[in-house]
Amino acid sequence: MWREINLDLTAHATFAPSASAAAINDAETVLSISFPDELRSILQESNGVTGKYELGLVWNLDRMQRDNLQFRSDSNFRDLYMPFDHLLFFTDAGNGDQFAFPIQNGKIQRTDVFVWDHESDDRRWVAGSLKQYLRWWLDGTLTL
Repeated sequence: MWREINLDLTAHATFAPSASAAAINDAETVLSISFPDELRSILQESNGVTGKYELGLVWNLDRMQRDNLQFRSDSNFRDLYMPFDHLLFFTDAGNGDQFAFPIQNGKIQRTDVFVWDHESDDRRWVAGSLKQYLRWWLDGTLTL
């Protein structure tokens, strides 16, 4: 399903081999959060999707874990930005900004996608779902 959606929007999508259910469960344990169904689904189909110029459309599990843990624990970030423990980053815009799902009360309760602006520390809504984020990002509706 996800390959078709992405390939309908861009000829530049590259798909990694799928992530196993065990690997996804391990990442959820490490990050102390259950992934939303759409994220879990795309990872089961492809452990990371890249677009034009190798820009990550959805990071692989290793990158997701590494970046989220770094953002949550880096003491320099704590001095510069609001806390990141209420966001699950799943990719970046290629300019330092990051796309994320919101975490509320320790859970991802909404499918909305937000962008974190690395210069202003602004966090704003950009799409109602992962599917919508991909469509809008790839067709140019979503710009930063």
